[in-house]
Amino acid sequence: MIKKSFTLIFIFFYFCGFSQKIINKGLESDILETTRNLKIYLPQGYEKDSAKNYPLAVVFDAEYLFDAYVGNSVLFAAKDKAPKQIVVGISMKESRKKDTYFNIDNGRLTSENIDFYQFVRDEVIFYMESTYRTSPFISLIGEGTSANLISHFLNEPQPFINSYICINPTFSDFVGQEFQSYNLGKFLKEDNTFYLYINNSTSFSAKKQTKIGELQNGLKSLELKNFNVVNDTINTSSSVSAISEAIPRALTKVFQIYSAISKEEFEKNVKDLSPVDAIAYLENKYVEIDFLFGSNLGIRERDIYAIEKIVIEKENGDHLRDFGKMILKLFPSSPLGNYYIGRYYETGKMYKKALKNYKIGYGKMDPADPNSDKFYENILRLGGM
Repeated sequence: MIKKSFTLIFIFFYFCGFSQKIINKGLESDILETTRNLKIYLPQGYEKDSAKNYPLAVVFDAEYLFDAYVGNSVLFAAKDKAPKQIVVGISMKESRKKDTYFNIDNGRLTSENIDFYQFVRDEVIFYMESTYRTSPFISLIGEGTSANLISHFLNEPQPFINSYICINPTFSDFVGQEFQSYNLGKFLKEDNTFYLYINNSTSFSAKKQTKIGELQNGLKSLELKNFNVVNDTINTSSSVSAISEAIPRALTKVFQIYSAISKEEFEKNVKDLSPVDAIAYLENKYVEIDFLFGSNLGIRERDIYAIEKIVIEKENGDHLRDFGKMILKLFPSSPLGNYYIGRYYETGKMYKKALKNYKIGYGKMDPADPNSDKFYENILRLGGM
């Protein structure tokens, strides 16, 4: 309880900081033949960096989900666990039943559901992409029947949504058949990464738990390397608490690739790789981060050090130069690329080339950097040779 309270307090203070960045927009809809209110959050620094793009999150039920999602997104970005996001919330207080309550007799979307679906797909997302600097990564976030509507986006013949976050979903009795009709195998044809988050909860009725549980069990059998299914179960007596827990759990999984290499990721994916494969793994990780999220991070030093031991200790360090070149390719201003190239040449007793790279690397460093003295020691060591 104390841990949850601390998290909520933390998010509250972040919310105080971003409240002035909210834009209220009335979007005239040709499809709905009315004007819908949107709440738009632009992350800190959006105005200053005109070349940077941001993932787009579309939040249904903005009246109660928008603030919670934005608060979590700000916190995750501050902790370097997710990129900064542009968030748009769709107000549905007066129209939720019309927008998302499906036909209970057959599970199909009503004509009004379809209109709202098309409004989100063709007008809201189009408006956001044409008005703001969005990256290709799009998330949909909804709760209850809104979560059910989000699942229908899986049926698009050409997938364009990256993450489908279905919180406390209210599915029809035909949800299993619906998912079978979506032909999820089509995602394998896409050069992209996708996430489906669905949570069950002990706060639900026995019937609802069974329905979601059966769907989750069916989804476990999917073996699609670029389509990540996150089946979650939240132990709580309150559906409201389930919402507050589901959002950060979903963000953790959806943006897992963005985070620095964790101990779990290293143990599972990295430690047994050859130097060549470890270097490729790190490079691909950051290429994908740049492509999906518009976040050119260079490379985090902690990720470089995570791979370093493999490169140095396996195969006699023969791939140190390749390691350095990869770092310089993705992060030209980092002195570490030149350091590893210099170390490669020094190991091979090519001291002039080693000294040259150590000098280049040292020239990139701030004299106030506590590591600069250690870097300069390499120059002094070879300078007299």
